[in-house]
Amino acid sequence: MRLLPWRRKRQPEPIGEAEAYERSYGVPSADVKVVKLPPRRPRDSVVLARGELLRRSFLERLERRRGPARPPDG
Repeated sequence: MRLLPWRRKRQPEPIGEAEAYERSYGVPSADVKVVKLPPRRPRDSVVLARGELLRRSFLERLERRRGPARPPDG
């Protein structure tokens, strides 16, 4: 006789969005409509580069405002 039978539980299969909604809320009402969104447009590399430049220059301004770093007291 085994006191603690070690059995691996089966993982449930993943479900789709419609089935998850039905399990959570029952039959969808007429107010709810599942729509398929178009794919996102690709990101513009020029805009991303300008944003990174702006972020770095802002960080530099913050560092200049703080002044030189002091060693910790000890």
